[in-house]
Amino acid sequence: MAFSTGGRINTNISAQQAYSALNAISREHGVHQLRLATGKRINSASDDPSGYVISKKMEARMRAMTSAVDNVGDAQSVYGVAEGGYQTIADILVSIKEKQARAANGAMGVNELDAIASEINSLASEIDDINLQTKFNGVALFKQTTGSTLYSTNFQVGESSTEKLLVDFTAVTGATSLLTVAAGSVTSANISTLDVDAALNTINTAIGKIGASVNRLTIKEANLSTAITNTEAAKSRIMDADVAKEQIQVSKLQILQQTSTAQLAQANSAPQNFLALFR
Repeated sequence: MAFSTGGRINTNISAQQAYSALNAISREHGVHQLRLATGKRINSASDDPSGYVISKKMEARMRAMTSAVDNVGDAQSVYGVAEGGYQTIADILVSIKEKQARAANGAMGVNELDAIASEINSLASEIDDINLQTKFNGVALFKQTTGSTLYSTNFQVGESSTEKLLVDFTAVTGATSLLTVAAGSVTSANISTLDVDAALNTINTAIGKIGASVNRLTIKEANLSTAITNTEAAKSRIMDADVAKEQIQVSKLQILQQTSTAQLAQANSAPQNFLALFR
């Protein structure tokens, strides 16, 4: 670094050096003030190029996982709607089982048996209605007959597009498939042939699968939440400013600004001392 001997006044080296130092301190002071204002250590790529790139990758990962959490919630909602439909069908089947047992009473006359058959027909029709009306976002979830469309949808439940969970409902739950007799075709003569126990087993198995799948989704949701928190913490260590440290730097630089300004003023006035030589 060049230093002035003080005797040359045409070029004030000391003033120029003090001015350069003041500019450098002011720039650094501005950087730390911005960090305090935004709470971020990295406000532009020039602050830390590699840290900026890494933090953006982490931010993309967090957003993908946040969307995956929403997807998990939607999948849980689908299962919740389906479970509600299955449980209602199971309750109806229990009622049919009760009517079937009542019809086996030898004291029943023809009129009583016809009344029971009519009631079972109504319950079977309600099963078909539930199959048609159990929907999520306008899409039917249940298979009413063997040849009907199967609900089968993939939900992305992780950061990567390959992390998917298939949500489907394979049980055929139409009245005809469950009871082996179509709704409206139950008569006093075929009440005893209704295979209600097998129907209940089909529905209960489907409910059990939903329960297992919901538990799996709950675990995925907890795991994603933990991953998001950990990624956020890692990003914070890179991006966020240490407020206490930044405030210390600002205080130091404010003092240096004041001393640099004072030195600049002194350097500008120093050549005037040589005027005494002309007296």
